Amino acid sequence: MTMTDVSAATRARWLAVSSVAMGTFTIVTSEMLPVGLLTSIAATLGVSEGTAGLMMSAPGLVAAVSAPVLAITTRRLDRRVMLLGLMALLAVANLAGAFAPNYPVMLAARVLTGVSIGGFWAFAAGLGPRLVPEGAVGRATSIILAGVSVASVLGVPAATFISSFAGWRTAFIVMGVLALVLLALLATTLPPLPGESRARASEPLPHEAPALASQGALTWLSGPLKVVLVLTVLIVSGHFAAYTYVRPFLEQVSHAGPALVSTALLLYGAAGVAGNFVAGAWAVRNPKPVLVTLAVLMALATAALPLIDLPLIMLVVWGLGYGGVGVTLQLWIMRSGGGEMGTALYVGAFNVSIALGSFAGGRVVDGVSISAVMWVGAALAVVSAIVAGVSGRSRTTGS
Repeated sequence: MTMTDVSAATRARWLAVSSVAMGTFTIVTSEMLPVGLLTSIAATLGVSEGTAGLMMSAPGLVAAVSAPVLAITTRRLDRRVMLLGLMALLAVANLAGAFAPNYPVMLAARVLTGVSIGGFWAFAAGLGPRLVPEGAVGRATSIILAGVSVASVLGVPAATFISSFAGWRTAFIVMGVLALVLLALLATTLPPLPGESRARASEPLPHEAPALASQGALTWLSGPLKVVLVLTVLIVSGHFAAYTYVRPFLEQVSHAGPALVSTALLLYGAAGVAGNFVAGAWAVRNPKPVLVTLAVLMALATAALPLIDLPLIMLVVWGLGYGGVGVTLQLWIMRSGGGEMGTALYVGAFNVSIALGSFAGGRVVDGVSISAVMWVGAALAVVSAIVAGVSGRSRTTGS
């Protein structure tokens, strides 16, 4: 093989990685789309804002179920085909939401969005080892998962901006069209990604999937992935318990106006992107100390926010910490030999934790105070650091 051939093959691999990253950007932006459009959608479809909030909770819960179910039931199918199918489903879901005549149709479209989110994330997050050489897995995984951070920084604000002059339906149409563009790009750039071979005698047949789902989950939870899943629940629940209410906290406690709130959230998102790449480069060898460091950063930032009148600095620290959590946990799963099923369970735990954290945070805000929710986030971050620190090295880090 000539140097030109090698160079072309390398470019093709990284183009595939970039395409998958754009896919994660698209699914996360689609998931978070109602955040900036909630009031307008509720008014148009004739429901309360509280009822309209189901557009956020439904996809997360559906994604938590669809990730492991799809990993089990489609494990022998080519992952390229699955990713294409899930991106096509996302396009249909967004376009159906754009033209929804009433709220039940919108909610059904959001359920389809959840199926796409769970499956695409579960299959895409672990593709690094299949697309690039071993030495570049950390970088590739960071790029793929950077789509999540970039969606928060660019995707959601851009959709909100579009809706401000063209209406919320246009924002959904734009995301549907973007999903179709990504469908074509993924079809062009992704190589075949065969599923598990039928020849493996140890694998059950399709009709055994329900039993496998129950028995397999217990096997995974009793093995090395148990610590990773526990950490996912702790650190993600704590983060969303606090972060869901960061805007009212800034307005009520830090007395921030709209300009400062926007600046603070933009800085947080930018720091999250940086944290994603820094943690990915560091965690590829040993994710355990990286996660401890990230959790400590998150604990310091959330604990200091109610005490120190430096919201911009604290949000940058928070963003650096949380921005690296996703890629670090994913690399930990890879080092634990979790494979695709491990990633699917991780995606499920992650999405359940978002709903759990937001719900628990709301109870604290209503029952105690807006400042107290920051302490909850700090406490769970501290517990996460302790659990990661004391976990068995040989079982969890692969070292």
